[in-house]
Amino acid sequence: MERFEFSYPAAKPLADHAQAGVVGSGDLEALYEPQTTSALKITVTTSVDGSHSLWQHFFDRLNALRELPAGRLDINDFGATPGVARLRIEQVFEEAEHAN
Repeated sequence: MERFEFSYPAAKPLADHAQAGVVGSGDLEALYEPQTTSALKITVTTSVDGSHSLWQHFFDRLNALRELPAGRLDINDFGATPGVARLRIEQVFEEAEHAN
């Protein structure tokens, strides 16, 4: 298991906490917590050794494509493909944005 931390400039926090996905064979869990900061702090815990640069490029691209919300994003990865990772992260952001 490896653990990485990243930080990206962010706009405003989303409305509430959210969770998307389940840690399991080939999947990923994303947990979002809003915070009143000017950054999105990301922690990735993964079963895939040597994947730091892949995650770095992934989040660099996501940051270039969309405005990131302020807060904390915890990723628990069990070998998810980049497509699944993007889906889970977008799902957790959407759920947090539209929370009651």
